[in-house]
Amino acid sequence: MKLCTLTLGLLSASILAFAAHAESITIATVNNGDMVRMQKLTDDFTAKNPDIQLQWVTLEENVLRERVTTDIATKGGQYDVMTIGTYEVPIWAKQSWLLPLDKLGDDYDVKDIIPAIAGGLSVDGTLYAAPFYGESSFVMYRKDLMEKAGLTMPDAPTWDFIKQAADKMTDRANGVNGVCLRGKAGWGENMAFLTAMSNSFGARWFDENWKPQFDQPEWKNTLQFYVDLMKANGPEGASSNGFNENLALFQQGKCGMWIDATVAASFVSDPKNSTVADKVGYALAPDNGLGKRGNWLWAWSLAIPAGTQKADSAQKFVSWATSKAYAELVASKEGWANVPPGTRSSLYANPEYQKAAPFAKMTLDSINAADPTHPTVKPVPYVGVQFVAIPEFQGLGTTVGQLFSAALAGQTSVDDALKQAQDAATATMTEGGYIQ
Repeated sequence: MKLCTLTLGLLSASILAFAAHAESITIATVNNGDMVRMQKLTDDFTAKNPDIQLQWVTLEENVLRERVTTDIATKGGQYDVMTIGTYEVPIWAKQSWLLPLDKLGDDYDVKDIIPAIAGGLSVDGTLYAAPFYGESSFVMYRKDLMEKAGLTMPDAPTWDFIKQAADKMTDRANGVNGVCLRGKAGWGENMAFLTAMSNSFGARWFDENWKPQFDQPEWKNTLQFYVDLMKANGPEGASSNGFNENLALFQQGKCGMWIDATVAASFVSDPKNSTVADKVGYALAPDNGLGKRGNWLWAWSLAIPAGTQKADSAQKFVSWATSKAYAELVASKEGWANVPPGTRSSLYANPEYQKAAPFAKMTLDSINAADPTHPTVKPVPYVGVQFVAIPEFQGLGTTVGQLFSAALAGQTSVDDALKQAQDAATATMTEGGYIQ
């Protein structure tokens, strides 16, 4: 009995000693479904890495951005792994705030990451964040209404075709709007859509010398087309509609077409929530024949702040959470339809995933059509498709978004909105030292 007690005591002491030597890393992440699922599956990671303990800080998106930005800018050192977006990565990497991800392991297969996604998370060819899931944007449309209009949606439509189809599908007497597009002000709301759209019209935020370009005809053509299209064929109160509002309208059968995030496909095709689930088709975002489509590029990714004292353990976790093996783990527990999308080429070559997600090919084609390093027809000094990767963009993008939302609402003219956008951008870039 004494021997047994002694043995248990020694065992308990060894466990305590091991726990004392285990390294704890703190992970800041966003409270969306994919990230919550990841936390539930981390027993797999800790079983393979018993010397690493995980501490989670899970936050709403806006709070997360504020907390991690403050922490990394002040070198606070609260987090060892951060969930950040494609917008932050090139800015923070150039500030030397992020560690390069060069220890992800021999079997990680960096080359399997979809090139467009990897490009947005890299600086000078070096990866600074690993994508957890990625998205582009595309056209979701009602096949029944398109057929009723006597039209066939091309896989790669033009903006002229979108207008023609919207004109024919609009039936406001029966509550059907030909097209639903974002109008709610915000750099990540209406300006995500309009910046991506403007690329296909040949527009750009700044020229090679950082001079704002809202006084150029390409922006006038973009904004005028958008406002006219929405006034003729969009829903009432469109200037208040963002992603969620348009999603609800489409699911209720009130939109002939919706151009938005590829991740929406699983929602509009879900018969539990969508009244038109069996009637949805998909196409690439429109173009004007200039070589660029009106689709964006985004990824929620895991990055490691330069101030961490636990870089090796942090890279082990990032590698696990963004690996091909993790995708297989999710599939085994939740089914292939719930695997985080938009990051790896191998996922889109997987017949099981293709069967579970009929929109998979169009999603991949949309992601591949975006190039964050060359987002515009004319040359620009910035990277980013639906944003400009400079610190000033968040504030400036929201200001411009408010002006363009007002033009959509009829509170100001297109010309006045563009003039005010030019003035605001010029003031911001002068104050920032980009231009004299």
